[in-house]
Amino acid sequence: MGVTCVSQVPVAEGKSVQQTVELLARRLEALGADKQGTFGVDCETYHTAAALGTQGQTGKLMYVMHNTEYPLSCFALFENGPCLVADANFDTLMVKLKGFFQNAKANKIESRGTRYQYCDFLVKLGTVTMGPSARGISVEVCSQVEFCPCHQLQGCGMCSQVEYCPCVIANDCWNLLMEFMQSFMGSHTPGIPSVFGSKHDSAYSPGDTMVQYMELFNKIRKQQQVPVAGIR
Repeated sequence: MGVTCVSQVPVAEGKSVQQTVELLARRLEALGADKQGTFGVDCETYHTAAALGTQGQTGKLMYVMHNTEYPLSCFALFENGPCLVADANFDTLMVKLKGFFQNAKANKIESRGTRYQYCDFLVKLGTVTMGPSARGISVEVCSQVEFCPCHQLQGCGMCSQVEYCPCVIANDCWNLLMEFMQSFMGSHTPGIPSVFGSKHDSAYSPGDTMVQYMELFNKIRKQQQVPVAGIR
């Protein structure tokens, strides 16, 4: 996987969440994108047990997340903290740690939808739900544009015998990502994700994508159900 941007698209005026997802899908298909199966990302919230909390202090939150792109992995993220990548047995460990972390089951949130492939980009259109209710729309765009090992888009002329790989340096391909997103998201194309600011020239990782989903889910949890100017 290459560099990825996760963002929210508001519901179109006079449309439902599902109708807005279908509108975005039609735009992608009009560009020539092909369906490539389905995807899912889920997030459960844990908070430190009351017995461990110090009076007057707010307990810390931990988010345990799964992504169908990485079926053998589990991601644990702390607010403003590191992202731990573990195997799928981490869920079992959390059950054993219930004396330390308590599952806020009512806060489980997930995004599920369809994957699309368009040239060197992978797009995932998802419906974000909490329980039975649709709460929003997520759009994930991953750049699979091939760069040579020297991170030159057109090649450096010295790497012809080395396999090219998708770019993993955020700053190298952000402009390409943004240009593509504008083609079907229009004025709702997002700005550069905050997680990119801490990457500098270091390699992008799956954990960075999960941080973006965590931020998106928290944003949707906090949103009031009031009219929002949507896409047209």
